[in-house]
Amino acid sequence: MKEQFEDQQFLNIETFRKNGEGVKTPVWFVEEGDAFYVWTEVNSWKAKRIRNNGAVKITPSTASGEPVGEWVDAHAIADASPEALKHVTKLLKKKYGLAFNGFQTMGKLRKAKYTALKIKLA
Repeated sequence: MKEQFEDQQFLNIETFRKNGEGVKTPVWFVEEGDAFYVWTEVNSWKAKRIRNNGAVKITPSTASGEPVGEWVDAHAIADASPEALKHVTKLLKKKYGLAFNGFQTMGKLRKAKYTALKIKLA
């Protein structure tokens, strides 16, 4: 199932609220080894839900979140360590180039803090 993510630009991640309700969010991602990585604000709702419950579902998607593959079960963890952020930032810059640089600059202007999400298939 991992091969369906090759050459894709977006991943739709479904995280779960405490009441079990799923929330789907399309995000940029990179793949390295046996994991996918996402970069998001540390206080984003998806990061908060993952810290509460690491069970997620993922599928490759369009920018608007329309699935272009099969949903698969996965497990995610949030890691806001400087090492994790530096590594994921480097990978995202390589994949998305100037688009990611612009996104990162906007975050710096807002003084946003970020976390890396590490996602592994279940």
